[in-house]
Amino acid sequence: MADFGYDISDYRDIDPRFGTLAEFDHLLAEAHRRGLRVLLDFVPNHTSDRHPWFVEARSSRDNPKRDMYIWRDPAPDGGPPNNWPSNFGGSGWEWDEATKQYYYHAFLKEQPDLNWRNPEVCREMYDVLRFWLDRGVDGFRVDVIWHLIKDDQFRDNPVNPDWTPDMPPHTKVLQIYNTDRPEVHEVVSQMRGVLEEYGRDRLLIGEIYLPIARLVAYYGRELRGAHLPFNFHLIEAEWDARHLQRQIEEYEAALPEGGWPNWVLSNHDKPRIAARVGRQQARVAAMMLLTLRGTPTIYYGDEIAMTDVEIPFDRVEDPFERRVPGQGFGRDPQRTPMQWSGGPNAGFSAVAPWLPIAPDVAQFNVEVERDDPASMLSFYRRLLALRRRSDALTIGRYSTVHAAGDVLAYMRETEDERYLIVLNLGPAASEIMVPGPCRIVLGTGGDRTDEQIEEKLHLGGNEGVLVEMLA
Repeated sequence: MADFGYDISDYRDIDPRFGTLAEFDHLLAEAHRRGLRVLLDFVPNHTSDRHPWFVEARSSRDNPKRDMYIWRDPAPDGGPPNNWPSNFGGSGWEWDEATKQYYYHAFLKEQPDLNWRNPEVCREMYDVLRFWLDRGVDGFRVDVIWHLIKDDQFRDNPVNPDWTPDMPPHTKVLQIYNTDRPEVHEVVSQMRGVLEEYGRDRLLIGEIYLPIARLVAYYGRELRGAHLPFNFHLIEAEWDARHLQRQIEEYEAALPEGGWPNWVLSNHDKPRIAARVGRQQARVAAMMLLTLRGTPTIYYGDEIAMTDVEIPFDRVEDPFERRVPGQGFGRDPQRTPMQWSGGPNAGFSAVAPWLPIAPDVAQFNVEVERDDPASMLSFYRRLLALRRRSDALTIGRYSTVHAAGDVLAYMRETEDERYLIVLNLGPAASEIMVPGPCRIVLGTGGDRTDEQIEEKLHLGGNEGVLVEMLA
């Protein structure tokens, strides 16, 4: 728990803080009974420093487990072997006094990186996947999958010429030698092979922060990689119509034949969408997420318009914020408890949670929003219902529609259905010429359902509409 469970000491058990294996099996069975599928978060890049492998590995240089981790002699000056950073600040190398070598950790020193060039590591970790697949899980989200293989020559990373002091310290260098090495794709392909031992309905998702051209390589040769290499580009995008249009088009063009797209608006590492663009615009963003071609990922709480919560200094839990304090890099604000109700602890737990509850919880919670037709939750439900019953919105083609200013527009269509999605990403009213007669099916603001449009569609500020083409 040095990093909220991303430091694992036993890959085949549940931490007692969260339950037991028997309770997990019950959860899995109940989910499957309801038609739900369950994915696990697989963390193969590093273990806890309390994992038995690492305890053995650091006991002596000639221990059989030593090569399961990454060890190096010091540089000639006695310092770290190279300039590889920790993503949580400082050097990625930790001195081990007992054996007089450094070990590498891409995150905390309590999270030593595994050596994925060692066949024993590969065998052990693939067997971990099998352990959970045998229990019936439906797939995995693989943590920092692009980190797994490191440069075998341990070369220094080049300096990032674009780095500025407001950027995280680990971005001072371009991490080309400790991440995204060519050999990683063979590892991903082997993971895919393990899942396919259990049939073709098991899902492999890879967590990847890379430019689009490098991201899509994780689909693998002949699509033998991750089913869904996570596309996080909307999270860090400028909220500008032309910029988003270029990103969407670049991603669509870069996808390999047969590669299925995916989109993410928020996650546990970055500010929430409502914190970035405001709650009105978050509705527009939700309409985009659920109408673009591909699999959407909804971060918990976005569907009730949760936003980031200010964390007092004495309540900070995130080790990143503790190591690089006061820089705004902490991830606690977007990790606060799910707001189930306006009652004690937001209905999240019977005891005080690790992080504070949002001050506006009385207005933004599931209990309040469930029966409010104007709420964000109701809006998400209508969007999802439309998506489920429309082939055009699930598997239909995507094409850009010309729009100017703050308006982003595109078409989703099959031979039998055509939908135009028009999103005003700015606060000022706007308009767009439509390619034929149509009717509004759903809007982000007031009720415009069934409004007929002939030639020109008018949009209020921060408004999006889903339009069915009639001809």
